[in-house]
Amino acid sequence: MRKILPGSAVLLVLAALSGGLGSSLGASGGGGGSTSSVTWPGTLGGGTSQAYEVSSNGSVIVGYASNASGYYRAFRWTAAGGMKDLGDFGYAFAASYGVSGDGSVVVGEAWTASFEQHAFRWTAAGLQDIGTLGGSYAVAADVSANGLIVVGESYTAGSIKHAFRWTAAGRMQDLGTLGGWESGAYGISADGTVIVGTSDTPGGQRRAFRWTAAGGLQMLPTLGGSESEAFAVSADGSVIIGRSTNASNFRRAFRWTAATGMQDLGTLGGYESAAYDVSADGSVVVGDSTNSTGSARAFRWKASTGMQDLSTLYPAGSGSYLQWANAVSGDGLHVVGYGYNRSKSRYEAYSTN
Repeated sequence: MRKILPGSAVLLVLAALSGGLGSSLGASGGGGGSTSSVTWPGTLGGGTSQAYEVSSNGSVIVGYASNASGYYRAFRWTAAGGMKDLGDFGYAFAASYGVSGDGSVVVGEAWTASFEQHAFRWTAAGLQDIGTLGGSYAVAADVSANGLIVVGESYTAGSIKHAFRWTAAGRMQDLGTLGGWESGAYGISADGTVIVGTSDTPGGQRRAFRWTAAGGLQMLPTLGGSESEAFAVSADGSVIIGRSTNASNFRRAFRWTAATGMQDLGTLGGYESAAYDVSADGSVVVGDSTNSTGSARAFRWKASTGMQDLSTLYPAGSGSYLQWANAVSGDGLHVVGYGYNRSKSRYEAYSTN
């Protein structure tokens, strides 16, 4: 999942453009031939959408989309049911960022009638407000495979942003920091025992962390620079991905394991890149990178192929391109994110099939 959360960005009201049904366009071969098309799920009647997460087999996509009034709304999409608006807590803005392995539980943020942002957990029964750490803001970024453990970030009573872990029994648990002011949790292992995210250090630097109940927050290294951020973790908690500054102070996508340490995944020809999600077995990483012209493009990385431009592997028709890869399905076969759909003349969510 692309863990750069919109936060206040969901306040933006887009001009309502014409809606459209999702479309699927043929794609040329590449990347082992496991993907042959790109699906554009469409919007909720407005001008744009973005996919943030996908279920284990690629059948359920979640994110946010604008409606006919131009408001961002949390959605859950399936091929059979199309795009479903998940509702709100009294005000018009909401977004979904995480989904359980089978697609039955969705997490994200929704605004209340008093203009507070609260984390939510959605099931077929509807939205559940899972609260905050005492402040007026909370966002649920990810959920365990069984849908029972939620992680994210929330303001404390002192309006300081801290990472949290939520369960129905224990409610919202403050995971603390690496000694600095703020932190956020953005990814969780399948069984919920390993959580990854970012925290400030006492010196004010942003550093990636790996959390377990036994060890608490453990700081990860960098690629030679001063900062790093962790956005996702493999099913067993052994592979962590994100971005880190290198010795030249460029942000680069990384893949970390205890055995190999920090690995720079490179770029698509530009200076910077970021990894946002990883497959269940840790072998497929997705994100975005600048190319030789400085444009952002979605990538897929495997050890056997290195970093590949998804717009080349899965061209979505002449003039279309895939800009961000926010998530990959657990089986590594389906990538979702945000791109330009020329057939609709708009930026919107996509899924490779």
